[in-house]
Amino acid sequence: MSANDLPRAGQQPNPNPTAADAVKDSAFLRACRREPVPHTPAWFMRQAGRSLPEYLKVREGIPMLDSCMRPDLVTEITLQPVRRHNVDAAIYFSDIVVPLKAIGIDLDIKPGVGPVVERPIRSRADLERLRDLTPEDVSYVSEAIGMLTGELGSTPLIGFAGAPFTLASYLVEGGPSRNHEHTKALMYGDPQLWADLLDRLSDITAAFLKVQIEAGASAVQLFDSWVGALSPADYRRSVMPASSKVFEAVSGYGVPRIHFGVGTGELLGLLGEAGADVVGVDWRVPLDEAARRVGPGKALQGNLDPAVLFSTRDAVEAKTDEVLAAANGLEGHIFNLGHGVLPTTDPDALTRLVEYVHTRTAR
Repeated sequence: MSANDLPRAGQQPNPNPTAADAVKDSAFLRACRREPVPHTPAWFMRQAGRSLPEYLKVREGIPMLDSCMRPDLVTEITLQPVRRHNVDAAIYFSDIVVPLKAIGIDLDIKPGVGPVVERPIRSRADLERLRDLTPEDVSYVSEAIGMLTGELGSTPLIGFAGAPFTLASYLVEGGPSRNHEHTKALMYGDPQLWADLLDRLSDITAAFLKVQIEAGASAVQLFDSWVGALSPADYRRSVMPASSKVFEAVSGYGVPRIHFGVGTGELLGLLGEAGADVVGVDWRVPLDEAARRVGPGKALQGNLDPAVLFSTRDAVEAKTDEVLAAANGLEGHIFNLGHGVLPTTDPDALTRLVEYVHTRTAR
């Protein structure tokens, strides 16, 4: 069964579920499949860490990439927001550059900066440094997911990876970039090298997602954090083929595929066209308008502005009601923020938000 053949509306929960059945019947996966749900499911990007004091304590003195390679630590950090917030899905704790590190790219995640690549990739000779990713390269991922699925019970686990464009941007720029000038210079100036780079990254990304799915992930999300820097024409011509290749590579597993990018209001239809079952929407576009742009046959995920959580409880609830009202009538809706949890967010605000969404949308 492919992800495009996932069951649709009308399927009822199994009255005597096993753990695996309970995961499949979870509100999160039902919403991904555009089936009726007992309440709108909620989870948050970057929920596994950053704002949680227990996360800061367990990671104290441990570099980010080292944390991602320790199954015991990955398991604990992934579980923390599930315990605290009662979210409807866990997301695997990792970083989008982990597969690049695993194949030998010399990079590090510098606090306050982000991923920094020692030797940027800007020539065909540089491209040869991107070898294939094997399951053995990331054996710690399989081990951690095996531990997690035993702990999570009926809570689904979302696997994830960085999309080819965003990974390419880090590799070409050498780190985070505001304008992506080196990236666009390569994309426009040497389109064949650019296509080959993204094709190589699509294979690496697909391999990384396959490891997670085969280990037990119930859904996957492709993060294209920087793709909002592109016009629709540039995305369709220079990026979508690689993203589509990733989605197609994992389609046979039958797990929902989520596609998310920031600043992608003009790209929403294309993000869905690339092959996702669920399109993530940032806070800039109301969900009813996003549904119009994406078209039928897709669930939507989003899209409360993360900064709203710094306001009063009444304001948070009012803005949440706006999101839920805009989502009314959608084929499927997963409540989330319009981007990741900000580091100084009050964790109690997230806990209250989940409870509020569940209460307001109880069927």
